[in-house]
Amino acid sequence: MKIEDKLTASVIQGVKELYGAEVPAKMVQLQKTKKEFEGHLTLVVFPFLKMSKKGPEQTAQEIGEYLVKNEPAISKYNVIKGFLNLTIASDVWVELLNRIQADEHWGIKKADENSPLVMIEYSSPNTNKPLHLGHVRNNLLGNALANVMAANGNKVVKTNIVNDRGIHICKSMLAWLKYGNGETPESSGKKGDHLIGDYYVAFDKHYKAEVKELMAQYMAEGMSEEDAKAKAEANSPLMLEAREMLRKWEANDPEVRALWKKMNDWVYAGFDETYKMMGVGFDKIYYESNTYLEGKKKVMEGLEKGFFYRKEDGSVWADLTGEGLDHKLLLRADGTSVYMTQDIGTAEQRFSDFPIDKMIYVVGNEQNYHFQVLSILLDKLGFEWGKGLVHFSYGMVELPEGKMKSREGTVVDADDLMEAMIQTAKETSAELGKLDGLSQAEADDIARIVGLGALKYFILKVDARKNMTFNPKESIDFNGNTGPFIQYTYARIQSILRKAAEAGITIHAVIPTGIELSTKEEYLIQMLADFANVVAQAGSDYNPSIIANYAYDLVKEYNQFYHDFSILREENEAVKIFRLALSQNVAKVVKEAMGLLGIEVPERM
Repeated sequence: MKIEDKLTASVIQGVKELYGAEVPAKMVQLQKTKKEFEGHLTLVVFPFLKMSKKGPEQTAQEIGEYLVKNEPAISKYNVIKGFLNLTIASDVWVELLNRIQADEHWGIKKADENSPLVMIEYSSPNTNKPLHLGHVRNNLLGNALANVMAANGNKVVKTNIVNDRGIHICKSMLAWLKYGNGETPESSGKKGDHLIGDYYVAFDKHYKAEVKELMAQYMAEGMSEEDAKAKAEANSPLMLEAREMLRKWEANDPEVRALWKKMNDWVYAGFDETYKMMGVGFDKIYYESNTYLEGKKKVMEGLEKGFFYRKEDGSVWADLTGEGLDHKLLLRADGTSVYMTQDIGTAEQRFSDFPIDKMIYVVGNEQNYHFQVLSILLDKLGFEWGKGLVHFSYGMVELPEGKMKSREGTVVDADDLMEAMIQTAKETSAELGKLDGLSQAEADDIARIVGLGALKYFILKVDARKNMTFNPKESIDFNGNTGPFIQYTYARIQSILRKAAEAGITIHAVIPTGIELSTKEEYLIQMLADFANVVAQAGSDYNPSIIANYAYDLVKEYNQFYHDFSILREENEAVKIFRLALSQNVAKVVKEAMGLLGIEVPERM
């Protein structure tokens, strides 16, 4: 039984005996006592004033006296106006620690066959370029959210929709045909996604040169700059060729399709390496080249049922003015599909593959309107989860130097970033002597764990809805709110536990009561107990940053305890074993919390 439930029952009984009134459990408001006051839990007494017919302070005094006399879990109390601060007895905390110790995965709920199925879509790369810093935030958020939803007792399916068709893909393909001289990942020594990304940048460079040249010609003929630019962009031979290639692709031209398959396969091999290094994966990958036709089919069904309408030019639209929105294009006049059509097609495929109860899309906040529209359209088309779909909308990630642009090749490449983080971790750890006495293989592994942990934690500790600036230098710090600080604390606890084992000290499965605990020790147990609520809140708010900041607060509190109290040098054997058990459970919960974020913790450092 939770302490809160036990106290709630005692308060209900106390109000009945003191004031002759029956009160429901929801009237008993217990919250964590503020740090500046003595106590663990605070009871708000204002709801009971009608029954007591007395002032808040006197009511609080009477309930406090009753609890101290009748509830063994309460050792003392104090009153601040209408708030009754309750101090929980040491034995109750030890019993709570025993409960935490007995549960290998404290705070985590397991799914069963009746659990709802939550599908989470994240990553969504384009096959015309490698993954960049923006994708890193997306993948880390998606993976962490999937772990958090699973920890809340849901069945989870992780999916990725790959944008493998469209004009941008054709740009890379055309540039490779024109300027590539048959270059391959093998001949160039480049990862496939990097190679194709180079040709996307090359296309943009040649296209801009064409536009500049045409603009000069049109302006010499007397056109305004604005009109000249629009005409130059429309008449660029390179862009016209790319559009022709897209039409051929949609018409299943064998030559274009063979080239497309060859270049996409290079990209997928590159993506797989990046995902592996990042520590993320998927249960099912969908491809827009398969889903767009499904989408067209569903749109035509909606047209037949009168949900949508056709304009004179043949394009198909949805009228959403009744929902306070505008008219939305679903099929172009030439019959080609738009992103919305593809998303409808993907939804259709997923629904036939899985019995989805909830669908979560991890996509940047620039797509807020898109998902508002998609939700309405899916609901109209009969998808049960349409109305309740969740757009997990996140802010942009920038560098201290400013925004990134993929067409100009100024993005921060995900592979380069991870490599740089590992290298920085190696250098920083060596300078601080944290790799002393380790073999090369151990030192390399710790540098990988710390470097990637620093990157992941820095990104995940920020509320996803906010824009953020990623500063690599700040992220690798063994002090403050960083991944390495949390990892180092975990490694420190493991070192203490190894020394205890070497000294022949055994931590009992059940810690005996009868020990007088310090406020610090009680607070640490309270924090450990709170992990279940933290996981639940992170799930209901779709917010992994709650887990990250909890892990930091927990290790910060533990480090203060470590500084103020002896563990292995403690002379009282019972207290020593209690403190070792407390340390062991702090490490267990830290590992669990970081694991939910996709962050490894090293056994030694």
